[in-house]
Amino acid sequence: MKPLSSRTRELKQSGIRAVTQMVNKYNGINLGQGICDLPAPDPVKRGAIDAIKDDKSIYSYHSGIDELREHTARKFRDFNRIPCEAAKNVMITNGSTGAFIAACLATLEPGDEVIQFEPFYGYHVNLLKILGFKPVFVPMEDKTWNVNFEALEQAISPRTKAIVITNPGNPNGKVWSEQELTRLLKLLRKHELWAYTDEVYEYMTYDDNRHLSLASLPDAFERTITMSSFSKTYNMTGWRLGSAVGPEPVIEKMGLINDLIYICPPTPLQHGLDQAFTMPDSYFEKLSDDYNKKRTLFCDALREAGFVFEPPQGAYYVFASIERIHKEFGVPGFENDTTACETLIRESGIGTVPGSSFYSNPEDGKYYLRFCYAKEYDVLEDACERLRAFGRKIGHI
Repeated sequence: MKPLSSRTRELKQSGIRAVTQMVNKYNGINLGQGICDLPAPDPVKRGAIDAIKDDKSIYSYHSGIDELREHTARKFRDFNRIPCEAAKNVMITNGSTGAFIAACLATLEPGDEVIQFEPFYGYHVNLLKILGFKPVFVPMEDKTWNVNFEALEQAISPRTKAIVITNPGNPNGKVWSEQELTRLLKLLRKHELWAYTDEVYEYMTYDDNRHLSLASLPDAFERTITMSSFSKTYNMTGWRLGSAVGPEPVIEKMGLINDLIYICPPTPLQHGLDQAFTMPDSYFEKLSDDYNKKRTLFCDALREAGFVFEPPQGAYYVFASIERIHKEFGVPGFENDTTACETLIRESGIGTVPGSSFYSNPEDGKYYLRFCYAKEYDVLEDACERLRAFGRKIGHI
């Protein structure tokens, strides 16, 4: 047989999936994979069931059913403050990943460079590589996650065509400030670059941090493709429904690409999702309140267990350092992120993701683990008690 495609040479199972398998082996609690175990809202489930009963099972328009696009456009206008029209600027996608693929294929040529901040979301980087584009990495400042704009401008070359911004950030929970976004916009203008903004955790911010969409700033819309997902907001990761908003010419081409790759998002699930827009504002207030409480609960336990970190500004992850546990407490099995991940699963039944999964140079993530606290309260409280027990075991508590 002739060999497989060269683009698959470096393709392998993500560290997140491998951790999931190991956690299951030890009957542990998976705080690694970024999936929420909360139920999807009842109106959404009923809407999908009704759509199936009513035989709404044929292809939809490649960019989504009209009513869902209208409601999504209204959400982008009201919440994100992005000027848009449903028919021209908005599409429903097969998850935010589908939106990212379509955006890349609509705007990039083979060999084009795309700036990626690190720590990064691995799917962005791996998709860029497999599609034939070149990620160029710009590290954020360790622990503070501030952007080094001098390093960013130095990384821009004649081949650079886009910058990826994940806001709020995964894995570090960074929320971009208006000052940072304004400064980024100046570089986008100067170098005529696209911005791909992944905003799937937009409703999950804490303290004085507020989500701001880059595309809402003056003169930003025409150079920005904003991508979001309904997965995190409505606890429906397996439904694979997302959205994108941007200038009419690029959204038109993204829709045609979506047609070639996916045909359309799942029709009955689109009808179900449309019912989410009937829910009151209290749903989002409760969502915010619950995640604030979970962040406090989990961060307190993680701190007691000896981990060092800055509480996330957004999303539902904690990117925590194990360096103190290794160097100060001398705990065996915490020499690096991989061994620490395995040790924590074996000894406490807690699954995490090794920090090296989020860096181009694995050494940069050597002393980090990513924890996800998007769990039911009883599961999260169990995880917190396990972490405290670990802290007592190593003598930190």
